[in-house]
Amino acid sequence: MNHDLRTVMRHFATGVCVVSTFADGADGRRHDAITVNSLTSVSLDPAIITVCFRHDSRFLADLRAAGVWGVSILDSESEAHARAFAKGPESRQTALAGAAHSIGDTTGVLLLQAAGWMEVAYRDELVIGDHVMVIGEVVALGAADSTAPLIFLQGGFHTLDELSRL
Repeated sequence: MNHDLRTVMRHFATGVCVVSTFADGADGRRHDAITVNSLTSVSLDPAIITVCFRHDSRFLADLRAAGVWGVSILDSESEAHARAFAKGPESRQTALAGAAHSIGDTTGVLLLQAAGWMEVAYRDELVIGDHVMVIGEVVALGAADSTAPLIFLQGGFHTLDELSRL
């Protein structure tokens, strides 16, 4: 076999979102956010979603401890957010300081100004290979009028308009 899974999956288009959570410590609450494209809607009743993280992710450890997380579904005008939150923890902290956001009323997580958002409560997790699939119940959500979604395909960010010209 001359292709690996990553090479093949580059041909599968996904949406892009930023997942946020927090850690409470002696110095107060530290928020964090990370770009993911592994968001999956699993059930409508109850409203269940999943996201996946590497086993050794500090973000995953914070999410487990907090028991809640937020999802901001990015639109085509949010590529800068997608790139900023795809970096390491220190860069993400800088990006959070400059990103327009609100605090979720139900969970206290940060929600970016985005096409759609969800506040989610931890329900379970499943270890799968080199990742952990976190399963959560949506406890609050909303959507805004927005432009086209931000798409991740072939290792880069795209818009639907751009993809239609390929």
